[in-house]
Amino acid sequence: MRLDRIQEHLLDAFYAGRSANTVRAYRRDHEDFRAFVARQDGLGPFAATAEQAVRMLLAVAHGQANALALGYRNDMLRRELQPATVNRRLAALRSVVKLGNTLGLVTWGLDIENVDAVAYRDTRGPGRDGVRAMVAQAKGRTDAKGLRDTAIVRLLHDVALRRGEAVSLDLDHYDSRRGTVAVLGKGRTQRERVTLPAATRAALDAWILVRGKEPGPLFHRLDAAGRGEGRLTGAAVYQIVRELGAGVGLATRPHGLRHSAITAALDASNGNIRAVQRFSRHRDVRVLQTYDDNRADLAGQMAALITED
Repeated sequence: MRLDRIQEHLLDAFYAGRSANTVRAYRRDHEDFRAFVARQDGLGPFAATAEQAVRMLLAVAHGQANALALGYRNDMLRRELQPATVNRRLAALRSVVKLGNTLGLVTWGLDIENVDAVAYRDTRGPGRDGVRAMVAQAKGRTDAKGLRDTAIVRLLHDVALRRGEAVSLDLDHYDSRRGTVAVLGKGRTQRERVTLPAATRAALDAWILVRGKEPGPLFHRLDAAGRGEGRLTGAAVYQIVRELGAGVGLATRPHGLRHSAITAALDASNGNIRAVQRFSRHRDVRVLQTYDDNRADLAGQMAALITED
């Protein structure tokens, strides 16, 4: 692609080479910025698309760009978005401006800093007993939905898959002979093989027996007759987990199953963060340090030590 065309289609160039899940996340963040720009007096005509909004940001002076980004940050805070969401969207904006700088469109970068965030405040999840109860709840149905949902819960917990990772699986990503699945991790462009425990393999095999060996999504929607209707969505997995949790008196979500798995792995390994990083596939080991601190409740232990009777 010629340089002038890359400059004209900056977001397309920015998205190129990234995983589908990462692109979807960036598109949502850039669309939110576009919507903010469109609400500003006199800027609506420059925000018909996210591309236009970004190019308008690059066309103004450095100070004006910082002022607009600061206004965007304050707008997100007024909407009471979580700090992690605010910071992710600011990072998405800074990254595009950085690409514009690399391509010679601007000579500066955005200087607006992130807001303070408390990350992963609750990393407990439903716990092992809660997960067992949810699996039993799913297995209580012997129809196709029960078998499918059991396999999903097993993957989310037993190998700590994110829901996006689970729904992106196709049948040919599962190697039944070796007992592995090829997972496309968060922010990655290549799949990596993850070995499944025996119980997880059994749940997948039972689901595939009724699903059939047709190529396509490993998990699909089910019509009233139990037939497949296309790839299951992340939103559908969220609803499945919520309903299974509610059925056993728990309020949980797909990521809660991952939280439980990681916490259990830290318990079983006596806090071996490096080993658990291989299991959780976190890029940043500092995230696991937060899990470990929460697991051990170090703050609570210190409070108990200094508290007088």
